[in-house]
Amino acid sequence: MKLRELLNDIDILTASADLEMEITGVSYDSRTTRSGDLFVAMKGFAVDGHAFIGKAVAAGAAAVLCEKVPEEDIPYVQAADSRRGLAVVGANFFGHPADSMTMVAVTGTNGKTTTTYLLKSILEQALGAKVGLIGTNQNMIGDEVIPTERTTPESFELQKLFAQMRDAGCTHVVMEASSHALALDRVYGVHYAVGIFTNLTQDHLDFHKTMEAYCDAKAILFRNCDTGVCNADDPWTDRLLAEATCRKFTYSEKAPSDLRAEEICLEADHIAFTAVTADQRVPIRVNIPGGFMVYNTLDVLGAALALGISLEKSAEVLARVPHVKGRVEVVPTPGKDYTILIDYAHSPDGMVNVLSSVKGFAKGRTIALFGCGGDRDKTKRPKMGKVAADIADFAIVTTDNPRTEKPADIIADILPGLEGSDTPYVVVVDRVEAIHWAMDHAEKDDVIVLCGKGHETYQEIDHVKHHMDEREIVADYLNAGK
Repeated sequence: MKLRELLNDIDILTASADLEMEITGVSYDSRTTRSGDLFVAMKGFAVDGHAFIGKAVAAGAAAVLCEKVPEEDIPYVQAADSRRGLAVVGANFFGHPADSMTMVAVTGTNGKTTTTYLLKSILEQALGAKVGLIGTNQNMIGDEVIPTERTTPESFELQKLFAQMRDAGCTHVVMEASSHALALDRVYGVHYAVGIFTNLTQDHLDFHKTMEAYCDAKAILFRNCDTGVCNADDPWTDRLLAEATCRKFTYSEKAPSDLRAEEICLEADHIAFTAVTADQRVPIRVNIPGGFMVYNTLDVLGAALALGISLEKSAEVLARVPHVKGRVEVVPTPGKDYTILIDYAHSPDGMVNVLSSVKGFAKGRTIALFGCGGDRDKTKRPKMGKVAADIADFAIVTTDNPRTEKPADIIADILPGLEGSDTPYVVVVDRVEAIHWAMDHAEKDDVIVLCGKGHETYQEIDHVKHHMDEREIVADYLNAGK
């Protein structure tokens, strides 16, 4: 492809490169640069790609797209924003694949993954659509599973994934749009038929610094979609929609809205409620427990309505939808009189949601086993400790993904939230040992909630991901006769 074609829709400030030159590939990491590539130098969160232009040149880059004129002797194109430039280059390189599919994005602190899975099921079963899914658990093209490293890929990989979906015959894409992805322009230039907002609670403040900045990052989605389906009960919604250019559709349990949940019934194995609009009342049942699932279902129903799918059709599908991996997932414990659940809850609000739900149906104690991720927002650590102290009957503080921090230091940040409460707790630093401890000390009808890992099957320590599947840990311990 000619360089000129790749740069279409990018405002060029200066250039020394011949815009008619042929470009055979695109890279933004000098370690993956190949001969003939356009190397895109971006200012990153931790490093500045301009510092690696020399390495890209040595690897054979044909030209550089950059914000600062390079010192190296290489053909270059200078743009005001090379990060956005990468997104545009990706769309041009792969032929604007998103334009040929119906795009839906979900943003919010909690509930994104469950929302995408439920909506994918409705689109497939109500419309007969082939659906691409992009998210925290995995990426999917129809039924084909593609492993994922982050919630929303970098813009060039995202466009490549869109192209794979288009070429495989997908008609719809449902994706999680993280606040990082929105703030760092990974989805720049993508227009969505529907944008969904679940909720906003404290998370990722190591990156965004303030809740206002966190909200404003998510608000970007609602300037790039046709219809915004938003939670009217969330206190951040007004700010989120302040500069929105989309049609607004709201859902709620309490506030006035376009779609409301009434006659809510929460059971140990399902939720049920009546979905109410200005002219309809439709009974809804989803076989996933938890009060938060009411909101996760309402946003899906609202998105489906925006895409022309009736409440009745959505209700039929939702009644058959299987459980989502890592979200209030029951772990088999044959022969035992206690229950173990796995949930991805890794923020204070996430823990409130799952522990409150379990507390509502547990006949015995609600036991919270949790830690906090390393190299992330430290201010939420004591808050998560306090959530456990306020809701659980017993807490086991352990390790999550410590990354480059010492587990003991992370735990020391959690404990102030538990100290002074009447809730008993223990500290077991090793997570496998902590799970074993919980199983050894469980009493009849107890519910042990393994918080934080959810779908993850690894533990990240010093940049290395070590295999650790909590389902296997439980099964192996039971098989050993414990």
